[in-house]
Amino acid sequence: MSITSETELLGMQQVSDAVANVLKAMRDHCKPGMSAKELDDFGGDMLTKLGAKSAPKLTYNFPGHTCISINNEVAHGVPSADKILKEGDLINIDVSAELNGFWADNGGSFVLGEDINNHLPLIEASRDILKAALSQIKGGVKISEIGRLIETQAAKRGFKVIKNLAGHGVGRSLHEEPSEILNCYDKYNQTRFRKNSVVAIETFISTKSTYAREEKDNWTLIGDKGGYVAQHEHTIMVTDGIPVILTSANGIWD
Repeated sequence: MSITSETELLGMQQVSDAVANVLKAMRDHCKPGMSAKELDDFGGDMLTKLGAKSAPKLTYNFPGHTCISINNEVAHGVPSADKILKEGDLINIDVSAELNGFWADNGGSFVLGEDINNHLPLIEASRDILKAALSQIKGGVKISEIGRLIETQAAKRGFKVIKNLAGHGVGRSLHEEPSEILNCYDKYNQTRFRKNSVVAIETFISTKSTYAREEKDNWTLIGDKGGYVAQHEHTIMVTDGIPVILTSANGIWD
């Protein structure tokens, strides 16, 4: 969507605060021995108390309030009761929701407890690259150039990117135009960011894989060549300068 009034900006900020605060609370609540469903139920209850509705449930009838991906799962992980979280797990939580007709999306990867499996370099790369990408986004910038930046920065750190997952427009629904803000350079994409538009920018930084494929449950995505992936995501409003980070309350850069 394109924000054209203070009322729209307020609506987007309210839903963005909701998903950001739920993401932060879920990360803080997460403990070894807990099931993914327990964690998801905690997040779902919090969304309800805030008056928000789970976006993946509303849009896709997803079997969970949030997406919780663990270890080799790249995205869209189903928060089932048989997924038990363990010390050192690489966990990604993605929270998106609708509130009063506005939609926002955010996510982040982290290590549960002590980093016994050395996932932190990957996580830090994903966080740093998202920050670098956002610093270059403003009205008139080609979307493909942000993809080039993400891919180049990942390579400099010895990582790859997932090329078939992307950020997207958001605001009046979960997925809007521009539909593909890729993590790689696409010379055929001549689309530019527009001032006052709302987009969800996300990194998918990988140790081995370059494409995600769907598992038999028809939801969970894993890498085509194995390894691990870290994702971080903010919903932003594009401006003539530094974008407004609407989901800044999630603390994924803390």
